[in-house]
Amino acid sequence: MTTIGISHPDIVVETSTLSSVPPPDITYTVSLPESTISRGFLSALQLEAIIYACQQHEVILQNGQRAGFLIGDGAGVGKGRTVAGIILENYLKGRKRALWFSVSNDLKYDAERDLKDIDAPNIPVHALNKIKYGDTATSEGVLFATYSALIGESQAGGQHRTRLKQILDWCKPNFDGVIIFDECHKAKNATSTKMGKAVLDLQSKLPKARVVYASATGASEPKNMIYMSRLGIWGEGTPFKAFEDFLHAIEKRGVGAMEIVAMDMKVSGMYIARQLSFSGVSFRIEEIALDNEFKLVYNKAARLWAETLAVFLKAADTLGLVSRKSLWGQFWSSHQRFFKYLCIAAKVRRLVELAETEMKQGKCIVIGLQSTGEARTREVLDENDGHLDRFVSAAERVFHSLVQKHFPLEKPKRDKPIRNKRKPFFICTAKLEELKQGLLRKISDLGKELPLNTLDELIDRFGGPERVAEMTGRKGRVVRISGDCVRYESRAEQGLTIDHVNIREKERFMGGEKLVAIISEAASSGISLQADKRVVNQRRRVHMTLELPWSADRAIQQFGRTHRSNQVTAPEYIFLISELAGERRFASIVAKRLESLGALTHGDRRATESRDLSRFNFENKYGTKALDKITKAILGYIKNTVPPPKEYPGGDAMFFRGMNHNCTISKFLNRILGLEVHRQNFLFQYFTDNFDHLIEKDKKEGKYDMGILGGSFIYLWHRFFCFAHMCVFISQISVDRGLPWDEAHQKADTLSGDDEGFYLSHKVQGMRPQNKHHECTHYIIPHIICFSMEAISEVSLSGCGSIEAKDCWQTQYEFSFQKCSHAHWKGRCKQKEQGHECWLGMRLRQYHMLCGSLLRVWKRVSDIVSDVTNSSILQIVRLKTKQNSKQVGE
Repeated sequence: MTTIGISHPDIVVETSTLSSVPPPDITYTVSLPESTISRGFLSALQLEAIIYACQQHEVILQNGQRAGFLIGDGAGVGKGRTVAGIILENYLKGRKRALWFSVSNDLKYDAERDLKDIDAPNIPVHALNKIKYGDTATSEGVLFATYSALIGESQAGGQHRTRLKQILDWCKPNFDGVIIFDECHKAKNATSTKMGKAVLDLQSKLPKARVVYASATGASEPKNMIYMSRLGIWGEGTPFKAFEDFLHAIEKRGVGAMEIVAMDMKVSGMYIARQLSFSGVSFRIEEIALDNEFKLVYNKAARLWAETLAVFLKAADTLGLVSRKSLWGQFWSSHQRFFKYLCIAAKVRRLVELAETEMKQGKCIVIGLQSTGEARTREVLDENDGHLDRFVSAAERVFHSLVQKHFPLEKPKRDKPIRNKRKPFFICTAKLEELKQGLLRKISDLGKELPLNTLDELIDRFGGPERVAEMTGRKGRVVRISGDCVRYESRAEQGLTIDHVNIREKERFMGGEKLVAIISEAASSGISLQADKRVVNQRRRVHMTLELPWSADRAIQQFGRTHRSNQVTAPEYIFLISELAGERRFASIVAKRLESLGALTHGDRRATESRDLSRFNFENKYGTKALDKITKAILGYIKNTVPPPKEYPGGDAMFFRGMNHNCTISKFLNRILGLEVHRQNFLFQYFTDNFDHLIEKDKKEGKYDMGILGGSFIYLWHRFFCFAHMCVFISQISVDRGLPWDEAHQKADTLSGDDEGFYLSHKVQGMRPQNKHHECTHYIIPHIICFSMEAISEVSLSGCGSIEAKDCWQTQYEFSFQKCSHAHWKGRCKQKEQGHECWLGMRLRQYHMLCGSLLRVWKRVSDIVSDVTNSSILQIVRLKTKQNSKQVGE
């Protein structure tokens, strides 16, 4: 770790896994100005990342490309300044050109600010979107572009030009400057999108470039690392010939494998990841009950969607459609969006109540959502020649657009219609048009009861645009003039382009002019809304998540807006989730990633169990198994061991009969929202009961993968050896499994059951009663110590008091430390007499753990273990000695 620089202004932590391994020694000497360091423009934390990045850039991989570096620092740590520092360091070394890719053109101003903040305002930043395709600019400095610009094309003047070629021309041959892939998770679909492929192509065409990947979520899932070709983990000269081999090896090892990968990357000097401590952050989930009026509207909508599905099916059958993939894609996509809008709307009233309470206590509010509803509002505007006299219901417009645009009235042109000999084709078309118009009338009637566009309603409830700072991507909004009169107005302000509106709104919030801020994904990258010591509005931020983002990447970005460095107080997070069971679907997507990222913890993934959304995470093998079981049980294929919910009207028979009608829904977690409220809640309860049962079953059988398991042990010794030129060592672990008498007696005081307590067996060895069960002591506590009922039935047991049990407990506790159960019962052990080890019934157990640079030897180790045990699965563990020494391995 670097010893230069001034301490970071806030407490920063690593995960306990990463902190257990050291980074490599520093060999690089920086050229940054002394004033930049001494005046604290770059903290010691940021200097550390700069030095390790530049040090790694000195390495040439075996494929001839220069090694890259991944900055995984969390939101608020200051990645922008770190990146600016890397650019300045290379600029001072004579590398005057740098590429900086990010997610929005607006962030160009942030890049300029970051360079200015570290006293490097002389490095110009050129916005690629402001440069014409035909212009081969030769200016030095930073070329700033978005990822989408990488796939930009122009055919003006009859010439085919691309942004990618323009960038390569600007870099010139043998480019060895810096390429920053900021928020690089945007390129995660590198093989399936043009943008991702362009990121890989650029790295390939500039092999000597100094690549820096920067993302708080970049290395959270192995599949999202595919664009990180410069890390040298896969490819020529590595154990993994291709990315797919690396991906398979990691995924096979379960949820803890990425932590081992991160450790290996840190040890190798290619990765650094710190995050702000969440000390002081409060977090709660607010579950919101639905009123009866809303339930009635929701149930009407669910029934109309079921009817619409049947009519769509009838129309498709009438036309004889063979290929229906596109049709059902549109249908279920609209179905999901519709009910998501309803889920959000169900929480608006409660959110406003909570917000007003918090503001009375001297706090300010930040509301996070994703859907602005602008596209739906624009549709109504276009239909009414630019006039609008009412708030728009986004849910109604989604439903209406589906039927209006995608109801099947004719076969695609490539398929010739199969005409019915009895009925002319025009009669079929007329009948289908009649069905379509019938649906549109019913949707229109339902629309009168559906909730309004959430963003417009929120602003209206908080007092209008004068009191709410809106930071979204939409260009206009519907506002109340007076009473029931509304109008559509542009968000643009006099003298400001729409691009600068969000910046101005941020200034109003940070200056205390407005105390409510609403942010969407458009404002979830780069913008800082924390209680900064340098701004007027230093009220504590209450960050309310009305709508969970579609992905954890976006969630992390949004949460990081209010928890950042240099803040007076840490924020409060409130997640609002309605009682609609189907909404857990959206929570589960984000929870799956938050659980592994430790986004709401003090830097330790395992600490999230009681505080995060992990209880909403069903995106795993247990969710798949549970869905399979309930589907088969509902269809009558199996008799499920888990009973259906008891409170269902009509009992078990009615539950299975009612759910059988809906069991054709193939995408359960997506489409459960389309059921009436009571049906989806009971069905979801049945699903979660099965989900919990499967997990509990695996835990009892020792099959549950909890990621990197933690534990403590007495002592260890190491045997070091070189394996594939990497440092790997074996630790022998001695674990004391015993329970001292004092702890046992303390647990006994908490028992309440009639059959719970101390028991003595009447099996006699010598003249002394002994405990029959070899693996336990005399203390038997149901649900705490597991024992075999068959074994117990062989002898009679009798209850006893703690005084009587104490002597027997302590005697066996001491005896079992180094002697097995055979010696206890028979006075001798045949295994030991034959020179073998025997651990039966002993308190002390011996284990072996492989530690060090495991990533590079995983495949060879797996092959060896597979030969010996017929299984290549190794449990990843984290252990800590009584002397606080840590070891992580498998």
